[in-house]
Amino acid sequence: MSLPSTIKAFGFTQSLPINEPNSLIEFDKALPEVGENDLLVKVKANSINPADAKIRVRAAKDKVLEQPRVVGFDAVGEVVAMGDNVDGFLIGDRVYYAGDVTRQGSNAEYQAVDARITAHAPTSLSDEEAAVMPLGAITAWEALFDRLRVRPEEKKTLLIIGGAGGVGSITTQLAKQLTNLTVIATASRPETEQWAKEMGADYVANHRNLVESVREQGIQHVDYIFNVADTKGHWESMVELIAPQGMIASIVEFDGGVDLSALQGKSAGFIWELMFTRSLFNTEDLQKQQDILFQTANLIDSGRIKSTLTKTLNGFHLDTFKEAHRLIESGTSIGKVAIKF
Repeated sequence: MSLPSTIKAFGFTQSLPINEPNSLIEFDKALPEVGENDLLVKVKANSINPADAKIRVRAAKDKVLEQPRVVGFDAVGEVVAMGDNVDGFLIGDRVYYAGDVTRQGSNAEYQAVDARITAHAPTSLSDEEAAVMPLGAITAWEALFDRLRVRPEEKKTLLIIGGAGGVGSITTQLAKQLTNLTVIATASRPETEQWAKEMGADYVANHRNLVESVREQGIQHVDYIFNVADTKGHWESMVELIAPQGMIASIVEFDGGVDLSALQGKSAGFIWELMFTRSLFNTEDLQKQQDILFQTANLIDSGRIKSTLTKTLNGFHLDTFKEAHRLIESGTSIGKVAIKF
C-alpha cells in the first residue's frame, strides 16, 4: 500500500466553546512518523469521550498553540506500517486501542500508536461497535483490579456513580462477568435506568438522592465505590455510604479540596484511576493494557459482554466531530458515541 505524505486531521489551537467556528479546525499534517514500538494505523472509526472535550476546552485556554492539537483516543483501524521492535502484528491487521494522551490522537486519517497498548479488534463487532470499547474497558478493568483490587471470588458490593455512561456501562458488565460483586449503578431518568439494568446492574439508585436511594434497596453500606461522574459533588454521600475498610476510586478530577479525613474513622481509602498513567510514565507494566484489550475482545467475541455503542455519526467531516463534542458536553449521553469514517 502506498502511503500519502500528508493527511487530513481535526484539531484545535485555542480552547473555545464548541459552537465557536474555530473550536475545531480541519488541517493538513505530515503522515505520522513510526517509532520502533509503533504501529501506523489507517483509522476507520473512533469514539469521542469526555476526555476529548476536557482537553479541547482546557489545553489552550490562555494561549494559541503553534500547531493544532489532535485529540481522539478510542479507535479502530488497519495496520499499514510498523516499527522494528513490534511483535505480534502483521500489515493488514485490524486493531483497536485507546492511545496515549501525550501523542496526536485519532481524529485523523492515520495515527501512530504504541503496539504495546494495542490489540486485535473483536471480530464479532463492526468498526464503530469496537471503536467505543478500549478507553472504557481499560479504565474499568484498571479501576476494578489494579486500583480497588477486587478479588473475583469475594461476595461484596460495588456502587458505580454514573452507571449509564461509557465507563460505567462497561464497568457493570466486567464486574458481573468477572467477579461475584453485587452492582448498584446510578441513573436518574427512565431511559438511563433501563440502560443500567441492560448492562447487568443488580440495583439502580438515583444519584440525586444517593444515600437514601441506595438504602431503599436494603443496602446500608457498600464495600467499593467507583465514581465516574462527580467526585466532589458526591463526596459526602460516598463518605456516608462506604463500608468500614472500604475503597473509593474515581476518574473525575475537581477544583478545590475534599475532607479526606472524613474517611479516617472507617479506615477507608481513596484512589485515582487514569488509564493514561501507564503510557504517560512508560511504566514497566505498560503492556498490561494490551492484555486488557485482548481479554476484553475475547469476552466480547464469546458473547459475555457487548458494545456500549448507542449512537453512530457518519463521515470524516468537521461538522461530524463538532456534533460528537456537543453530544458529549450535553451530559445526557447514554453509552458511547462513535464516528465512522
